[in-house]
Amino acid sequence: MTRQSAFAAPGRFWRGNLHCHSNVSDGALPPEEVCRRYRAEGYDFLALTDHFVGAYGYPLTDTTAFRTADFTTIRGAELHSGAMSNGDLWHILAVGLPADFAPSNSPDFAPRPDQETGAELAARAAAAGAFVAIAHPHWSGLTEADAQGIAAAHAIEIYNNNCEVDSARGHGGPLADLLLTAGRRLNLIATDDAHFHAPDAFGGWVMVRAPENEPEALVAALKRGDFYASQGPEIHDFTVEDGVVRVKCSAAARVFALGRGVSANGVHGASMTRAEIRLRGRRATPWLRVVVVDAAGRMAWTNPVWLD
Repeated sequence: MTRQSAFAAPGRFWRGNLHCHSNVSDGALPPEEVCRRYRAEGYDFLALTDHFVGAYGYPLTDTTAFRTADFTTIRGAELHSGAMSNGDLWHILAVGLPADFAPSNSPDFAPRPDQETGAELAARAAAAGAFVAIAHPHWSGLTEADAQGIAAAHAIEIYNNNCEVDSARGHGGPLADLLLTAGRRLNLIATDDAHFHAPDAFGGWVMVRAPENEPEALVAALKRGDFYASQGPEIHDFTVEDGVVRVKCSAAARVFALGRGVSANGVHGASMTRAEIRLRGRRATPWLRVVVVDAAGRMAWTNPVWLD
């Protein structure tokens, strides 16, 4: 039997947002208020990831003063350097950066020929201990080749709430599946990317399984892939055995097991909390991931399991 690691690791699930902004960069609210709102909404942790460019003083916004007994914060930033194939600047999420992470040569949001490439900047962040993710692939117009070039990335955004609210480009599933099919072992995060200029907060998060709600434990669990992503539904287990996918979840209307190419099977029902999906009529797939959809259309996404 194959079980996705988030449902087998020790500890419990902690709810957190890995991507948002304050008025230290282009957000509407001061860091203290951003943290207060996430804490008030029942989040266990937050990474405030202001834009790491010279126009804002290359901020690594310090939120340690806003931690409480039941709410923690992780230092992070949205990094920018180098051009994608469409000529636009890279957006790379880094959570768990040290306070002395060196600035890139990124004075603003325009690519420059003497900058680090996106791949080099991502590798430097990962080497400094950060969990690295490719941000909003649909909004950015990423190609598969672009994403393959960020070899240091641990994950890609499967959903970005700000990009969905502001531009209907919030979903990253198609590119994620292409990368998985090419053999790239990336995990999948959902985020808010909240700026608070629009109703873009509290729409996408990760549930991280860790022994404690502390920054080091959370970042280590993120790197291991011990989490799932959600807009609302809860996932309690995901296993694969003898061609059958079994899922335990909160009340769902649809549950899908997705794999390579046309490998897509699902079940439909009312208030399903358990689902068995037989992998029928499809070519063998080296990987599988599950999507749970509730009656309101909100989704949750597991990380992929690899069947080798």
